[in-house]
Amino acid sequence: MTKPAIDIQRVYEPLPEDGHTCFLVDRLWPRGKRKEALANVAWVKDAAPSTELRQWYHKDLSQWDEFRQRYLVELDANPAAWQPLAEAAAEGPIMLLYGSQDTEHNHAIVLRDYLAKKLRRK
Repeated sequence: MTKPAIDIQRVYEPLPEDGHTCFLVDRLWPRGKRKEALANVAWVKDAAPSTELRQWYHKDLSQWDEFRQRYLVELDANPAAWQPLAEAAAEGPIMLLYGSQDTEHNHAIVLRDYLAKKLRRK
């Protein structure tokens, strides 16, 4: 069985043209991005961290490990939010789009790894 392709990229980068199904996984619409530019992108805001968790983390970015753990708890508690992403990844490559400037410490990384783990278990 081939490993599902779950990629991530900033929403401000050009969208892939290689067959990925794209999902915006931020709770807030990306600043400065026109809705028309993302017309073919599904917005799955419920898969993003809760507003409370996002605001807590943005006050102290050194809390990355704690943020990851809290976000995983939220994902476990809300399978309806991430299951459509897992189903799409099982069908073909997907791209998770996020707005954060930090490309090494953001929720899309946690979500990608979470989805990959769920799909390996199937």
